Amino acid sequence: MTYDFSALSYADFEDLSRDLIGRDLGVRFEAFAPGPDGGMDGRHAAGTSKMVLQSKHYAGTRWSGLKKAMKKERASIDRLAPDRYLLTTSCPLSPKNKTELAGIIGPSLKSEADIFGPGDLNALLRRYPEIVKSHIKLWLSGAAVLERVLHAASHSFNDITKDEIAEKVRVYAPNPSFNAAQDILEKQHVLIISGPPGVGKTTLAEMLCYAHLGEGWELKAIRRLDDGLTTLTDKNKQIFYFDDFLGRVALDKIALSKMDSDLARFITRVRKSPNARFILTTRAPIFEEAKRHSEHLADRQLDISRYLLDVGVYTRRIRARILYNHLLVTGTPQAHINALIDSGKIAAIVDHKNYSPRLIALMTEGARVADYNAKDYPVYFLAALDNPTQLWDIPFRKHIPRTCQHLLMTLFFSSEFGVPIERLRTAYDSYHRVLSGHYGASQDPKDFEESLKILEGGFIKIIGDTVGFVNPSVRDYLLTYLDDYTLLTLAAKASVQSLWAQKVWEHGKRLARARTQPMSADRAVFARAFLPISREFLTLPVWAQIGGGIYAASCLSNVERLELMIDWWYASGDDSFLPMITTLANKPVDGWDLWRDGENLLILAGKLRDPDYFNELPQADDLADILEEGVIKMIASRQPNSEELDKLSDAYEEWKPYLGTAIWDVVALEIRREFEELDEVLRDMNSESTVDEHIEILEKLGKRTCIPDELIKRAGDKAVERKFEIESESVEASSPSVRSGDMQIFDVFDDTALRILFEPLRRP
Repeated sequence: MTYDFSALSYADFEDLSRDLIGRDLGVRFEAFAPGPDGGMDGRHAAGTSKMVLQSKHYAGTRWSGLKKAMKKERASIDRLAPDRYLLTTSCPLSPKNKTELAGIIGPSLKSEADIFGPGDLNALLRRYPEIVKSHIKLWLSGAAVLERVLHAASHSFNDITKDEIAEKVRVYAPNPSFNAAQDILEKQHVLIISGPPGVGKTTLAEMLCYAHLGEGWELKAIRRLDDGLTTLTDKNKQIFYFDDFLGRVALDKIALSKMDSDLARFITRVRKSPNARFILTTRAPIFEEAKRHSEHLADRQLDISRYLLDVGVYTRRIRARILYNHLLVTGTPQAHINALIDSGKIAAIVDHKNYSPRLIALMTEGARVADYNAKDYPVYFLAALDNPTQLWDIPFRKHIPRTCQHLLMTLFFSSEFGVPIERLRTAYDSYHRVLSGHYGASQDPKDFEESLKILEGGFIKIIGDTVGFVNPSVRDYLLTYLDDYTLLTLAAKASVQSLWAQKVWEHGKRLARARTQPMSADRAVFARAFLPISREFLTLPVWAQIGGGIYAASCLSNVERLELMIDWWYASGDDSFLPMITTLANKPVDGWDLWRDGENLLILAGKLRDPDYFNELPQADDLADILEEGVIKMIASRQPNSEELDKLSDAYEEWKPYLGTAIWDVVALEIRREFEELDEVLRDMNSESTVDEHIEILEKLGKRTCIPDELIKRAGDKAVERKFEIESESVEASSPSVRSGDMQIFDVFDDTALRILFEPLRRP
């Protein structure tokens, strides 16, 4: 493969030159800050002998430009008087060019062979292929690898383009986190990237995914753990990626209780598979709260800490390189770059307490900063770091019309992963109408379309038919802006979708927790505003058809609806909710679903009989009876699999004092069926880890159901036989050898080094 080195920054090219020439000569070059460095970017000294390496990154530049630059360097070279001088350049060179360069450099150049042009560097890269993979930006920028990454990623990331991947690679600043992440992933198969908002968790995860794609792995970008559990197979090399798996804004205990056991199960399955890898990102505060509330995440046997990489603490050098790369790549106007360098404020930016890659990306984005006067740009940059919310506060309050504000507020309560345009339109029409009516503002039938046009590119992005925030920081800003019971109550009245109603309510609960003395009157009015959507809960479909006769969960489950209405009754004291609760319990929309409702029905029934939970709810025992009857009928008619039985069994064990024995009778009957049909079930499994988990569950359930020991042992023997069959069919996986190069750079990075790093970015 041939590289033109255009994806590398000046500093990246110097790092590569030191590693590559040093490897070829068998020496280690000391690194020096780039820029007007006195004629050297790397030095090797042995005794009284001194060898100097200099790099000139002139990809895409004419020969005349390199020639002019080297004439200026001659005085520095003579002053250094090295015993051997070496030059690397990305500018294409002919033999004639090398001869002319030799004359310009002078006697320090011992041979024209010590001038390495792109062809020479590519020859060395072919000789030392491990150097290519140690420089992740170079490797990923190769045409063949980039095409492979693009082809594989397109199945997981909607409408991703080669240019988008290439730009992400170019702007990425390699740092020790990549090495550490790769080590954890190779050893443990699972990596949890944790850190504060905006520190580059997603960027690091994407670089790791791209690296695996380049090695032929299949990427599975998942939004639910169920997706991973159903698609994992030992036959193919698969890397699963779950971005912000504990939620982009806040974590709710109920939501956690429904996902943490699945997370533990999936981690265990991936750990056992030779061909599976799992990357998760999460915000550090949310993760810490989750561990406090989750018995699974806190389980010492699972030992979640061994998978954890906490990112966000960058050295001064890495901070500077992140800023440097963004200024180089993201379209910052040249006049603004010059003003920033001339201002002397780069050190203040790099050292700022609020520094984060996300803020750096926003404040170097060409389209965003072009409106700033160039000479004022450094001041605005620091002001944004002083008060990050101002990045969106002034544009939101003063630069867009009210109709657009309503659309952004609507999008906030929609899915954080993006929402289909028509689904967003439905929610917007309702919320916009309610807001406009409350504040006496006019409306126009074209408000939605016009708002989309105005906001696209600045606040939102539209990919295909899906709308999402252009940057997570917009959502972060709205999180605080919407801490207002009036806006939330109007959002509750405007609810026409069950998921929307849940998100609005959860945001209100967050607001109540944030107040030292929650305003019960406001909370009661807020809860009562959900009465209209509660009536719709009785008929809104639980499933939506997504094409080809396939249905997907697109709304709240019936149990989730019941839990919400009970919450609203407690908060409001309005008995209008009670008959709707009873009606839904008797006639669940589309019937009870074993996977979504099963264990949660048992938990809710147990809580209804537990005086510590719902002792004030009228006829709570009668409601529990209805739910128990529903569970029994559902289990008897649906034939649950082992995982569903495991969940049902665990829920029954936990709430056994408050549940009837008839439930356990039907669960035990299904467990016996699992043992009877084991041969057929095992034939359908193509993953050794899935077989292991299935047998572990059967052993646990068998003991609870008093299955004879010989039957349990026979099941284990059959599982071993099936695993041998799977092993013979599986493709042996080898972990990717992609490694991030250890940059041979001294850790001292003072203001002089900082200034010199940015100097090459200055242009007339």
